[in-house]
Amino acid sequence: MTQRTLGDWLAYLEQLHPSAIDMGLGRSQQVVSRMGLGKPAPRVITVTGTNGKGSTCAFIASLLRAQGLQVGGYSSPHLLRYNERVQINGVEASDEQLCEAFAAVEAGRGDISLTYFEMGTLAAFWLFQNASLDAVVLEVGLGGRLDAVNLVDADIALVTSIGVDHVEYLGDTRESVAFEKAGIFRAGAPALCGDLNPPQPLLDKARELGCPFFLRGRDFDLGLTDTHWQWRGLDAQGNQVELQDLPLLDLPMENAALALQAYLLTGLPWSPERIGVALQQTRVTGRLDRRRVQWQGKSVDLLLDVGHNPHAAQYLAERLARRPVAGRRLAVFGLLADKDLSGVIECLASSVQHWAVAPLDSPRARPVADLQAALENLGAAVASYASVAAALEAQCAQADAGDEILLFGSFYCVAEALEWLARRSTEEAAYGYVG
Repeated sequence: MTQRTLGDWLAYLEQLHPSAIDMGLGRSQQVVSRMGLGKPAPRVITVTGTNGKGSTCAFIASLLRAQGLQVGGYSSPHLLRYNERVQINGVEASDEQLCEAFAAVEAGRGDISLTYFEMGTLAAFWLFQNASLDAVVLEVGLGGRLDAVNLVDADIALVTSIGVDHVEYLGDTRESVAFEKAGIFRAGAPALCGDLNPPQPLLDKARELGCPFFLRGRDFDLGLTDTHWQWRGLDAQGNQVELQDLPLLDLPMENAALALQAYLLTGLPWSPERIGVALQQTRVTGRLDRRRVQWQGKSVDLLLDVGHNPHAAQYLAERLARRPVAGRRLAVFGLLADKDLSGVIECLASSVQHWAVAPLDSPRARPVADLQAALENLGAAVASYASVAAALEAQCAQADAGDEILLFGSFYCVAEALEWLARRSTEEAAYGYVG
């Protein structure tokens, strides 16, 4: 039998289970038992939340690696390559490693049907367990209580924020979402929340399980100036710890503050200088991701962000307000049909002077006519295009010095932009234009 490539495996996984999402831990738990999978590392930090999971995980992993620890990271979805989902010490798993892991899960599952995400999660656990790591940082895919990541008991559990999203699985209230996300808490283990107004079910679960509970605004917080930020938090003994004059970050500092509180609770060495460097070096592709591209003899500034719900859009609007541009902001925007269109664009309507809308490469994409009509109802200047690449090129063409192009609305939107940037880099290199 010819050995499967990673592409073969992913195609196989997509048709393995009758539905893409099948909430529940029963089937995966059986496979974990069959495979003898235990705790993937001595320290496990699990992160859930409506927004901010990716950057929070990245900050935590950077802080742990700065102490010389061997660290695994699991996240989803990916932008360009599946390999992005599984990292060891900041390096993506290779095709060969992933294929070996998928083969191990396939052998272990027998006649038990698993979804694409469940297969990928168990494969990541298998890789981490075999890599003899010191710590793993796990990003929940959807919700928390019934997500496959929750098969592992977290030593520290984090909730970044709580908003209404994925209503068909998590319910249509913040309370129902909070209940699902609190499912990652474990009895007696620290639980952290970065939401300034957590719904009661989250508080109730922490109290029920006897979790040492650390809440932003009460137990830890941050302060911002025009040039620096400050942080305060509590260690495991309840002593206050502070960091002053930290350099401002491109990624959300609220998420860095949450990550710092989690790191403090690990009891690892606390070196302010090393911590500051680790935070500054943290990058997450597609999240407040600034790029510059050469277009027809001019330099154009881009800002890519995967924000796709009102909570993320509101945060993005606040960041844009704190960092004005000399010229205009031109948007490239696409959205999936199951997202709150009006809630997203209302947050950003006043920040953008011209919109270019495009369909996304997904059967779940919102029709362009819907995007254009909704924006026109807000009085926005908008034009529609056949693809994200075409919309981006049109905005580049009209961009003047001091303008910035904001490309957001979906992982699909940012992925298409990254592919476009990669093609341009290849073409420029071929013609000797890269300098």
